[in-house]
Formats: sequence, structure tokens, C-alpha cells
Amino acid sequence: MTKRKPSRSRPVQGELPLLKGTRGGWRPGAGRKAGPKPRVRHRSREPFRSAHPCLVTLKVRSGIASLRRPDVVREVEDGFRRGCARASRERFRLAHYSIQGNHLHAIVEAEGTDALGRGMMSVGIRFARAVNRALGRKGRVLEDRYHVRVLGTPLQVRNAIRYVLLNARRHAAKLRRGKKLRGPVRLDLASSARWFDGWRPGVAKEEAPGAFGLRSTPAVSRPRTWLLRKGWRRRGLLDPADVPGPA
Repeated sequence: MTKRKPSRSRPVQGELPLLKGTRGGWRPGAGRKAGPKPRVRHRSREPFRSAHPCLVTLKVRSGIASLRRPDVVREVEDGFRRGCARASRERFRLAHYSIQGNHLHAIVEAEGTDALGRGMMSVGIRFARAVNRALGRKGRVLEDRYHVRVLGTPLQVRNAIRYVLLNARRHAAKLRRGKKLRGPVRLDLASSARWFDGWRPGVAKEEAPGAFGLRSTPAVSRPRTWLLRKGWRRRGLLDPADVPGPA
């Protein structure tokens, strides 16, 4: 019978002490400093009530052509329309949006942070694929994570809708350096403004969708939260000739 050799204890890895004031290791203020245009930090989204809509923004990478080209607008709109038709959008709904030169503004409803994350992932994928199809390109489109702001009051929701649907007028006013915008008031075809029913009666002048080759079928879902359906109206209907300020 073979005798068993006595077991030897394994050596224990010693810890290397880190001296304060030396290079390396954790210390307050360590790490790369944020630049003039810091990216959205990868932090966990704070929980919010499903009754509160969210204002979200998606930015595209530099070097991509303007997103307000008719062919891009058509592709993005068709992508959003297919997304709204899916039954899985029950926990996430795209209610309003506007396409600007290098970014997208949207107001969405979500049944919590998980539904918001999954829904925005779907929106981002559809948006990026539509942009690449229209521009005949491949590769990454979005610059970073989406920025989100939770809307908890009727006034916040009204201001957000005004900011999103009239964002093109805001950019046009900035180019004119504060001078009054001239010409007839038309709803922005690169947005969901023509499906919005909260304009002041007798003021809005809608341009025919055929100018962009667009379809009349809505590319957004009907809102279900009280704030987006009725609550914001307590602060007054919107004027399509208005120029919104900062978000």
C-alpha cells in the first residue's frame, strides 16, 4: 500500500501596501478629467414613476450629413412607424419627436427604468439603421448614450412638448440672432407636429406631407399618461408661431 505524502499548505499571496501621496491606487480626484463636452456618464438610471413622461435626446457622431434631409426624414419616420405598430411597445411608447441637424429630441412613456432602457435601445437601433440606409453608409451613428429628463408636472410636460415640436423654429431664431422670424407659419415636417392635436385652433398652417414624400399615418403612439393626455393642457394650448427657449 502506497503511503500518502503529507499535504503542504499553499503559499498566501501577500498584499502590496499603497502609500498615500504616491502614484497609483485610488485617491480622491483621480482619473481622467472631463473635457469641454463630456459624454453622458454610464450611471444607473434613477427610478421614476410610470406616470411621468421623459424627454430624451440622441446625438449623432460628427461628420454625418444633416438629418433633416427629406430622404433621412422618410426613413426615420418609417422606422418609428414600424416600431409603434409592434405589440411589445405596450411598456414603452414614443409620443412626440423632432429630427434636427445632428440630434433627435423625443418624449416617451415607459413603465419604469427597465422599459425605458429597452425601449430607447430599440429607438436608437431603428434610428441608426434608418440614417445609414438613407445616407448609404455603414458604421456607428450615435455619439453616446441618450440623455433623459423625467417630467413630473403639467408645466414641465407642456414646456417639453413646446421645445420638441417647435425646436426647428428655435434653431432658426438662433441663426437670425434674435430677429423675428418671417414668412408663413408651417409645422415642421421633420417632426411629429402634424399629428399633434394640441395646437391653438385657427392658428396652425400645415404644409402638405407630399412635399417630403411622407405618409399621413402617424409614426408615434397615442400617449396614455394623464400628464401627456390632459394634464399639460391646463397650462394652455400651444402656438405654432412660438419660439421656445432652452429645454
